[in-house]
Amino acid sequence: MRSLQSMDVQGKRVLVRVDFNVPTDKQGAIIDDNKMRAALPTIRYLLEQGAKVILMSHLGRPDGKVVDRYRLDTVARHLGLLLQQPVRKLDDCIGPEVQAAVAAMQPGEVIMLENVRFHPEEEDNDPEFAAQLASLGDIYVNDAFGTAHRAHASTAGVARYLPCAAGLLMERELSMLRRVLENPEKPRVAIVGGAKVSDKLALLENLLSRTDVIIIGGGMANTFLRAQGHGVGDSLCEEGLVDFAARILQEAEAAGVRILLPVDVVIADRMAADAESRVVAVGEVPAGWMILDIGPETVRVFGEAIRAARTIIWNGPMGVYEFARFAAGTEGVARAVADSEGVSVVGGGDSLATIYRLGLENRITHISTGGGATLEFLEGKVLPGVASCEQS
Repeated sequence: MRSLQSMDVQGKRVLVRVDFNVPTDKQGAIIDDNKMRAALPTIRYLLEQGAKVILMSHLGRPDGKVVDRYRLDTVARHLGLLLQQPVRKLDDCIGPEVQAAVAAMQPGEVIMLENVRFHPEEEDNDPEFAAQLASLGDIYVNDAFGTAHRAHASTAGVARYLPCAAGLLMERELSMLRRVLENPEKPRVAIVGGAKVSDKLALLENLLSRTDVIIIGGGMANTFLRAQGHGVGDSLCEEGLVDFAARILQEAEAAGVRILLPVDVVIADRMAADAESRVVAVGEVPAGWMILDIGPETVRVFGEAIRAARTIIWNGPMGVYEFARFAAGTEGVARAVADSEGVSVVGGGDSLATIYRLGLENRITHISTGGGATLEFLEGKVLPGVASCEQS
C-alpha cells in the first residue's frame, strides 16, 4: 500500500473509508467511540495538509434499505466534538445533491456521507456504485481495517478508479499484525478463546507454525478436553470437531508447540448470573453442569506462560465474562497480557471489552480495531480491502 504521507493532498478531495460502525444503545447514543478515535490521526493529518475530507462508513446491518436508526447523524455530531470543528452530514452517499455539496467544499472542511449500506450495491461491490462514490474524490484513502475483509464497493471497488493510499490506522494495523506473525520475537504465545472451535479452525492451523505456545480457553476448550478423554457434562462441545481437536494436539506435539488447556474450571448448574457454581478439576464435571470459566489454577498456569512471552496474540474470552461470577478467567488473562514486557496484540470485541473495563488499554502494545478482519488476517487470508489498494 502507498503511504498517506507520500500523497499530495493539498486542496484535493480525499475520499476516506473509515470504520465508524460503533455500538449504540436503543436511543441511538454511542456507547463506545474507540473506533472513531482510532481514525482521528488520519483525519487530522488530512486537514492539516489542507485536504477536503469526505468520509464514508457503514453502521449496523440495514440490508440495503434506509433504516433511521442506522443513519450517521449522531456519528457525525460526535466526530465534530472529537475534531472540535463542524462535520457536515449529508442525506445520501451518491447523487446530484451529494455532488453539489462536495463541489462546494473548501480545504480543511469535513463532510460525512450517509450510510453506504443503505444501498444494496455496496455489499454487492457493484462497479457503477463504486464509480459514483469514486467520482466524489481525487484520492481514495482506506483507513477502515475493520472492514478490510469485505469486498464491498467502498472498501475495494473504489480503488479501481482512484489513486489509493493506506490511512495511518490501516498502516499501523498491518504493521503490527505482520510483526507478530512474520517477524516475532520468541517465545511466541497465542491465546485463543471464544465459544466455538468452528470459528477458529483456520486460525489454529495457521498458528501451529508461528507460535511456541497456544493457550486455549473459553467454550472451545471443551472440545479439546473431550479430545483428551475428559467428560464436560452439559457444557458446549462440538462433537463433530473432536477429531479435529485431537489432530491439532498431535500436530502441535510433533512440531514442538505447547498447547495449554484448562486444568481446573468453574462450573455452574445453569447459565445465569445467579447460578450455583464451584471450581472443579477438569474431568470432574458432573452431568447437568456446564463449564463457564477457567479456574484459578488455570489462570496461574496461563499467566506464567503469558508473562514469559516476548510476543503475544490474544483473540477471544476465557469464559462467559458477561457475568461477573464467570469473568475472573478472562480478567486474569487480561492482566497477565498487560503485565508482560513483550509485544502484545489484542483483537476481538470480547477481549477488548475486558481490557477497557479494567483500564489496561495503555499497557497493551496494539489494540486492533479489526474484529473479523483481524481474525482473517491471523488466519493467513488475503483481505480484499488491503489487496485492492496494494494493486492500485
